[in-house]
Amino acid sequence: MINVTKTYLPDKNIYMKYIDKIYETGWVTNNGQFAKQLEKELKDYLGVRNIILVSNGTLALQVAYKLLNLSDGVITTPFSFVATTSSMVWEGLKPVFVDINKDSFNIDCAEIESKISNTISAIVPVHVFGNGCDVEEIQKISRKHNLKVIYDAAHAFGVKYKEKSILNYGDISILSFHATKVFHTIEGGALIINNDDLYERAKLMINFGIKGPEKIDELGINAKMNEFQAAMGLCMLNSMDEIFKNRKAVYEIYANAFYNRNDVKLQIHNLNCNYNYSYFPIVFETEEKLLKVKRTLEKNNIYARRYFYPSLDTLYYLNNEHLKVSNSIARTILCLPMYDSLDNKTQYKIIKLVLECLT
Repeated sequence: MINVTKTYLPDKNIYMKYIDKIYETGWVTNNGQFAKQLEKELKDYLGVRNIILVSNGTLALQVAYKLLNLSDGVITTPFSFVATTSSMVWEGLKPVFVDINKDSFNIDCAEIESKISNTISAIVPVHVFGNGCDVEEIQKISRKHNLKVIYDAAHAFGVKYKEKSILNYGDISILSFHATKVFHTIEGGALIINNDDLYERAKLMINFGIKGPEKIDELGINAKMNEFQAAMGLCMLNSMDEIFKNRKAVYEIYANAFYNRNDVKLQIHNLNCNYNYSYFPIVFETEEKLLKVKRTLEKNNIYARRYFYPSLDTLYYLNNEHLKVSNSIARTILCLPMYDSLDNKTQYKIIKLVLECLT
């Protein structure tokens, strides 16, 4: 069975060396040695000022909202994984959707200001499929209207904008380290925080607000990353060059097969950014064609995914206008299997089956 992704697992013997040390010390969570080591190594690897590891990317978003004291409305995109929106609603915030750009699939910066009102407290854009947003335009808009910016950078591990980490834009960027991501810690996530005071507060917030054995200085929650997760992250970090190299090769085979066709459309990437080859989305002319491709692949034990469907402005617990571009793309986009170990024979079979459906 070929799934849309396959988790990269490092050499088991290397991982077990970390596990043996965890068993020796008996320290399995609460800011252990491997969590500290991973934070330091990720800070250097990514080129960021401050990073805080947490147990998953959704909690990273929720902590970010609390940390910046958001209230009322938050401008965001309807074309993302559901956690971007559900985490807001969970925290009592109201998502205010802006449609997406038809080429980049990211939030359409030209439409943001039309949704700004005195009840809007922040903008939460998403680097969709690891494709960098127009961060300079968003920065200009946020400063003009005195709004906070939190980037959902769940897909954007290793992405740089003009040779510097894209994670340094906004007040906070969050990462997901779920097992499906380019870099993972089984489950996990992180907050990248540029302001040192906010960083110090966030360290308390992810551990119940506890500053010492008998001192609680902050409203907090339990969002800590454990040592088993951190150990996986340390193993992964040593393999990233190989992972990116292999994923690039897979991506380029797909791109060469589908580029410049009139019956499909590929995401157009930000030319100021590198790409981390996290997904391979393909947009079909109609939903009927997409469904034909999906059924054909599944008959051959190949499971692509409709990322992202449905468009989040249609969620039953919201009462929003339905946005044209996001809904159109959500109905016609399919992510093909994409991972570092996808072999050429299987990949060419996938391509052949898709092309046969288009003829």
